[in-house]
Amino acid sequence: MYFGADYHPEHWVYPYAGTPEHPESRWERDAELMVGAGMNVVRMGEFVWGLYEPEEGKYDFEWMRRCMDVMEKAGIKVVLTTPTAAPPLWLAHKHPEILPVDCRGLTLHEGTRRAYSMNSDVYWDYSQKIIRALATALGKHPQLIAWQIDNGLGGHKTEISFNAETRRDWHAWLKAKYGTIERMNEQMGNRFWSQTVTDWSQMPMPMMAPTVHNPALVLDFKRFCSDTLVAYVKMQADLLHELSPQCTVTTLLRAITRHFDHFDVAENLDFVALDSNAAITSRSSENACDIDIMRSLKKTDIRTPDGDEGFWVMEHKAANVGWQDVNSLVRPGVIRMFTYQHLSRGASGILYFFWRQPRIGSEKFYGGVLTHDGRGENRTYKEICQIGEEVKLLGPLLKGSKVAPETCILYCHDNDWTLQQGWQPNKHYNLRDHIQLYYNALHDRNIPVDFARPTEDLSKYKIVFAPSLYLMAGGEADLLKLYVQNGGTLVGTFNTGLVDEHHIAPDTGYPHDLIDLFGLEVSEFDPLPPGEENHLVFKGTFPTSHLHPARLWCDIIEPKGCQILATYAKDFYAGQPAITMNTFGLGKAIYVGTQSHQAFYYDLIAWLRQLCNLFPLLKVPDTVEVSMRQKEGTKIYFLINHQNSSVRIQFYKPMHDFLTGEALSGNFDLPPKGVLVLDEHYIKV
Repeated sequence: MYFGADYHPEHWVYPYAGTPEHPESRWERDAELMVGAGMNVVRMGEFVWGLYEPEEGKYDFEWMRRCMDVMEKAGIKVVLTTPTAAPPLWLAHKHPEILPVDCRGLTLHEGTRRAYSMNSDVYWDYSQKIIRALATALGKHPQLIAWQIDNGLGGHKTEISFNAETRRDWHAWLKAKYGTIERMNEQMGNRFWSQTVTDWSQMPMPMMAPTVHNPALVLDFKRFCSDTLVAYVKMQADLLHELSPQCTVTTLLRAITRHFDHFDVAENLDFVALDSNAAITSRSSENACDIDIMRSLKKTDIRTPDGDEGFWVMEHKAANVGWQDVNSLVRPGVIRMFTYQHLSRGASGILYFFWRQPRIGSEKFYGGVLTHDGRGENRTYKEICQIGEEVKLLGPLLKGSKVAPETCILYCHDNDWTLQQGWQPNKHYNLRDHIQLYYNALHDRNIPVDFARPTEDLSKYKIVFAPSLYLMAGGEADLLKLYVQNGGTLVGTFNTGLVDEHHIAPDTGYPHDLIDLFGLEVSEFDPLPPGEENHLVFKGTFPTSHLHPARLWCDIIEPKGCQILATYAKDFYAGQPAITMNTFGLGKAIYVGTQSHQAFYYDLIAWLRQLCNLFPLLKVPDTVEVSMRQKEGTKIYFLINHQNSSVRIQFYKPMHDFLTGEALSGNFDLPPKGVLVLDEHYIKV
């Protein structure tokens, strides 16, 4: 298993470290401290284009080679990054047309990172030149095991630009998609508000305007911008595979927080790498959700540097960040706890960011493994040394293991982008919050979860959750029907099937193309403002632990053969169905026509477990998070206590903790932020 840090050797030369006689001497000391912490890999070079190429065509890669040589002597492998995230100043001065233009038509200027437009042919050409030169110079270094493309693609809202070249590419994209202007006008509904065009050049980009743009245009523009970013990633990946075929290729991603299709990007990578802010997020299930989303981006054809099937956490925050309003310290034990949360959910590589707090630049008070003094006597370094020793023990155990959930939540970027537009039925609705309600209930009951697009093969999952598939693209409904027809259980919700992939509302009823699957039709829907509620009345064997409200949205449902599980308690639709179940082929389609509070989703999961013979990983107190990795008949369980107080677990027969080697039996108090790693043979389920 790879365990290391994100290192910035350019920060640690004289006069910031070293001496006039030995300006790079600090690198050797850093390598010693890394080895002392059990590290065997570093990532380097994400923001050094101006040092690689201080003047156009004049390259200097030797300083990085010397640093890689230092790492080689210490036995530390290297991931190199293409430096395209931070173009040099000379490039922007020579070619100001590479700079991005925002939706107001204002140029975003140089002097920082991400100051480029991905639609710039000039920037593509210079990117190819620096990548080719870099890979030619360092691509065969014996320590190099992987390449990272760029860094934080799309950060600071730069996945979208409105340059003249963007307009040119946008029109070409539309022409390729629609073929004819007549077809585009028809499928976009351009006759609304007199937006019909007679020439491709007339099609606007969704720049600042008096009111909202055509939602079909906005959605297509986001698709186009995503395709542009994916093409930029593919260009770099293809170059690196050609020039450095022995190395794997990745890029740094955050869980669905930026406006490009992460699944499409992952198709062009050998493995997925995560940028994790876990240590500063309050709720463990929110972190777990991010991790599961990232793991799910690439489920096949994975090629990590060590041949494992997992993903990497390329930037695991080692301490406080530097960009919040208040950048509080990360408390003792938290980094270790979240490291294990990543490992438990499939990570096969962990690198901490920063290695050391920089003395220069805008991130000098961003926390690192080392503090500014660099002595290695600080609290975080000691905590990571402990983790490094434990990872050495766990590496052989985890090798070849993976997470294999039986449940899945559907997520589609097109759908999310559509729901983020203005003029929604309820602007207070948030897809991520809706997904999180379902995810929290599964997570807190220790049921593993995958994420998938509706177009993926869903046959391996016992239950598939489909929160608010507002946009139903052609063919997606048929795939969902096929899944249920063959015995799957689908849980759909309100705000589903309101438009097709062209953003056109159906005239055949809601949910679009799914009326027969759910055995119902939504005749109307009633968005509710915050603070206003209806209530649910349950029938049959559905368990309820609380009185459950209906919030934000109430679908008014006309049954067409479905079983009614719950009705509304008040208003003119009192007594009408709110939650239903329909048998379809060999499976069942459940419809939840409203959003409720968290307790409802716990009850829903309890009922679904009985319905689908779905079992939690282990029976432990609710405050203990359980994850599992498995291989060749072996199951490895991780128990994590996210609380600030100890939690008592009862073991019914002796067990073995892989971290300490101790035998455990009877009552065991898992300490605050504590972790156990156990084999199934020692556990009573």
